[in-house]
Amino acid sequence: MPIYQVVVLAIVQGLAEFIPVSSSGHLIIVRRLLGWNELSPAHELTFDVALHFGTLLSVLFYFRRTWIQIIRAALGGKVVRFSEAGGTDQNLTADEQREERLLLWFLAIATIPGAIAGKLLEHSAEDYFREHIFLIAGALIVVALLMWWGEKVGELRKSLTGINFADALIVGCAQAFALVPGVSRSGSTITAGLFRNMTREAAVRFSFLLSTPLIAGAALLKAHELRKEGLPAEMHMPFLVGVLVSAVVGYMAIAWLIRYLQSNSLKVFIVYRIVVGVIVIGLAFMWHLQ
Repeated sequence: MPIYQVVVLAIVQGLAEFIPVSSSGHLIIVRRLLGWNELSPAHELTFDVALHFGTLLSVLFYFRRTWIQIIRAALGGKVVRFSEAGGTDQNLTADEQREERLLLWFLAIATIPGAIAGKLLEHSAEDYFREHIFLIAGALIVVALLMWWGEKVGELRKSLTGINFADALIVGCAQAFALVPGVSRSGSTITAGLFRNMTREAAVRFSFLLSTPLIAGAALLKAHELRKEGLPAEMHMPFLVGVLVSAVVGYMAIAWLIRYLQSNSLKVFIVYRIVVGVIVIGLAFMWHLQ
């Protein structure tokens, strides 16, 4: 696999995994547009592992302190909320401490629907949609409309630690639909968070925290498959480049999106998804006629 292709696809993965535009859909579309042929099963598996580990590293590193706090609070340790400026807030009320302690368990609950769906449908869903570009375009547009609706009706009042069991379960179910290329894991979960009246920042943070165990699980499962198959000698460098590029780009995408949504709506992503969806429908007609 040429290194330039690795770099381009790793950038697409790093950006679209966290920005709500669908990484799997964009990878399929970019490959079709540029005429890059499908890899052999062994090379495809290697590349998938690289991209999964890269995006996992980015989200783990960005939220490293948050995860430490969440786990410590859930296990009964001292509750200290980290501030955005890098300091700590130790003057929490009893209710705030209880909410901090529940967050890990809500994340665990929200992980269940996506984990079940991923185990049952991941390969069949992506393989089916890979050959049906119209459906990818449709998913881009439909989720954009749901984002617009969520922006309209969401009350934007719940903080990250203000969510409840129902919020976690509904966002988790929304994440399961991200198996369909074009939906977007972050897009579906952030939108569900808006419908549950989360603030945009709370919705995006919950989305990214929720993505961590699923990305980790997918990476470990694919790494187990790769271990049995063996890493092809010609894929050593593409594997390393894929991990590094997707990790760096993914970290920057997370940092940018969180800052952006502190003072902006999802409008730019809604417009982008609709425009890309319409363009892809036009391209699909052209490809179908060829």
